[in-house]
Amino acid sequence: MNNKEFIAELSQREDFPLRDTKMLLKHLIDEISSELEDGNILTIPNFGTFEVKKRMERVVVNPSTGQRMLVPPRLALTFRASSALRGNTKKGGDA
Repeated sequence: MNNKEFIAELSQREDFPLRDTKMLLKHLIDEISSELEDGNILTIPNFGTFEVKKRMERVVVNPSTGQRMLVPPRLALTFRASSALRGNTKKGGDA
């Protein structure tokens, strides 16, 4: 499902105008992005937790040349699914 299909489905399910659904989803994503940029942990009940973690610098080896390279530190977005979502997924969504 792409973004356009998702918005259309959400709009139809909630009987909400398509234009307003697009705007609502845009504001939601903007707010989530803003919270994560500020370094906050975002928990959505029955869905999961989003967190930005710092990955330390490390040395990696190119297997074909044997050359060692330093990978600089970086920030990475992580997601941990809630137990409710994991359980529902394992059952095929028929819970």
